[in-house]
Amino acid sequence: MKKNLTLLLIFTFLNTFSQTKYEIKGFSEKYKGLLTIEKGYENEIFKKGSVVVFDSKTNTKIIEIYSDELTFELETIGVVKTNILELPYGEQSILIYKDFNFDGIKDLAIMDGQFSCYHGPSFRIYLEINNKLTFSPEFTRLAQEYCGMFQTNDNTKTIHTITKSGCCWHQYSTFKVVNNIPTPTLIIEESAENAPFYSTTTTEWSNNKKSKKTTKTLDLEYDGISQILSFNLIKNQKQVVLFSMNDQELNYALIKPNGVVEFSFPLETIQENHNFTLNRKDNTLTFKNRNATYQIYQKGEENKINSIGILVTVNGKKYDLKGELSSIEGSLETLKNIKLDNLISK
Repeated sequence: MKKNLTLLLIFTFLNTFSQTKYEIKGFSEKYKGLLTIEKGYENEIFKKGSVVVFDSKTNTKIIEIYSDELTFELETIGVVKTNILELPYGEQSILIYKDFNFDGIKDLAIMDGQFSCYHGPSFRIYLEINNKLTFSPEFTRLAQEYCGMFQTNDNTKTIHTITKSGCCWHQYSTFKVVNNIPTPTLIIEESAENAPFYSTTTTEWSNNKKSKKTTKTLDLEYDGISQILSFNLIKNQKQVVLFSMNDQELNYALIKPNGVVEFSFPLETIQENHNFTLNRKDNTLTFKNRNATYQIYQKGEENKINSIGILVTVNGKKYDLKGELSSIEGSLETLKNIKLDNLISK
């Protein structure tokens, strides 16, 4: 998300023999700043230097931060934009001056390096409390441990962060501010680490109670999937799917009408017993999971299927889950002509 505010900082350029200094003005009536870049780093992407914030009236030094990796852009006329928030991976300015805790008073974020995810910009957060800037470790954590600076929503009075790991795991968090401390209300984690299965874990806090729910979906269009058989159960319209991955391993999934996977087998690729047994004569496919045995059956004659379903046996009790003939796609017969690592044919 890109959010560019138009507040400008005017940098007055000063030269010394060992350093390059820029006096920062215009971002606040109460404060001014001084940016110092060490000699030899002027043209580097990541610049070694310091940021100092002063009281505008008394010229008293309030904050001083040293960093090996400051990033900022100077225009040719010496004017630099501030409050730049190109979230989560774009440009983020060296100073961000706005209300973070929704008390109607602007606070200050100062870049301290590139400590957020994937060597992204990080900030130290100072809240304006009792007419002075006060360091907040709780707000600073949100600007250090996630991907760049957090985002605020003035309408809902919530704070939002994002972080990730590689291509296949993302986390989106929402916070509300309680006594000047950001408190999580919602965390959503999305994982594609077990593709073609995708999981979403939602953690919520409501009335001081925490709830957590994980749902899993299946992308049958995922590259490498070959669908072998699918049909719907008459009783609840859940979809039974048999498919292979990269022509190597057979998989089973039971999918609810809303697209959520209720059960899949194998549960994990490292599962000790993840074999399927095909009875070529009876035209059945059997697998076991803990104390339950599942047998998919398909009966017919002259290339016409007249019954299909799953026979589930649990603790000696049998349940016949009949399938809807009009929903059938594919056939168990396909398994007779292919070889898969976890398919035993008898």
